[in-house]
Amino acid sequence: MRRASIFFMTALCLLLITGCWNRRELNDLALVVAMSIDKSGDQYMVTLQVVDAGEVSSKIGTSGRTPVITYSEKGKHVFEAIRKMTTETPRKLYFSHLQMLVISEDIAKEGISKSLEFLSRDHEVRKDFFVVIAKEEQAKSILENITSLEKIPAQKMKTSLETSQKVWAPTVAIQIDQLIADLTSEGSNAVLTGIIITGNPTTGTTLKNVTKTSSYSNLKFQGVAVFKEDKLVGWLNEEESKGYNYIKDNVKSTVAHIECPGGGDLVMEVLRSKTKVKGKVINGEPSIDIHLNADINIAEVECSIDLSKIENIIGLEQSINEKAISVLEASIRKAKELGSDIFGFGEVIHRADPQAWRTWKTDWNKHFAEIAVTIHSDFKIRRTGIVSNSFLDKVKE
Repeated sequence: MRRASIFFMTALCLLLITGCWNRRELNDLALVVAMSIDKSGDQYMVTLQVVDAGEVSSKIGTSGRTPVITYSEKGKHVFEAIRKMTTETPRKLYFSHLQMLVISEDIAKEGISKSLEFLSRDHEVRKDFFVVIAKEEQAKSILENITSLEKIPAQKMKTSLETSQKVWAPTVAIQIDQLIADLTSEGSNAVLTGIIITGNPTTGTTLKNVTKTSSYSNLKFQGVAVFKEDKLVGWLNEEESKGYNYIKDNVKSTVAHIECPGGGDLVMEVLRSKTKVKGKVINGEPSIDIHLNADINIAEVECSIDLSKIENIIGLEQSINEKAISVLEASIRKAKELGSDIFGFGEVIHRADPQAWRTWKTDWNKHFAEIAVTIHSDFKIRRTGIVSNSFLDKVKE
């Protein structure tokens, strides 16, 4: 009996203590931090940005090699191209640290769904990486650019995208799960931020790019790509992109300027913003009401105005609200021209009147182009900085 008990306990331990059965040594892996997908004839060209751990480690020091290496391969399918790379890479490619996916504009115009299927399914790929569109560039060229400050270009793109959305606003940080939800949603279409290369892209692929204070080339986020179903149909400019983020309640902080009554500009910083979108159906016609509330700080005054007078503050608030309404109207007008409901007005109407929605959902983009939208803007000046009036009026001419 005792021998049977010992045998049973030993067998149980062998079954339960299996924590390291599938361990992988770091030295056996190639850490993929960014991926791009281009079109090459009727095939995909996949490029991966892999970290050279020895070059980014502060303890070991650098040996003059680039901190990342890129590998490219073609294939009829994305997964097929990735597996082909094993004939070239010295280690197994590991995708759990993927931070950025860059898709070419050509693929975006044809439809991005097929190129995303592998990434949405594979168990090794975490779903917290960001997706952007290479605007008028080959997506591969974006991954080959060496960046300053951040040694790993993928890390530079990720932090730059997150920071610009928080404090500037005309960019959108979209992760793969949100993108797929937007692509499959009824009554809403997807958007993605564009990325371009400024300067000399050839020199940007070498370490020479980080040998002087002003780099030969840089990566820069620019514009918001508008999708209809899964196809790119157009771009929003900077002002229209900011209007989109106001309507989607994505604005945390941003900067804008208005003209003063007597000439010159006044620059304001948005401290906080809140947008509510409501829908209704009256006499069979859908309509949208947008309520935008924001608190602002006067950040820079380049005109002659007395900010200690309440009537001047009220006048400035009126000008700011008129400017905000024009920005939101420009964004809505562009989306209607492109025939893409990127604001999710369809979802709002669906919640307001599910029965009416059933008759419109099959051709919602057509109804979206004709929907009436009313904007209510309420910007309040809460601060004028640490001084009331500018010293510029006292400067001797």
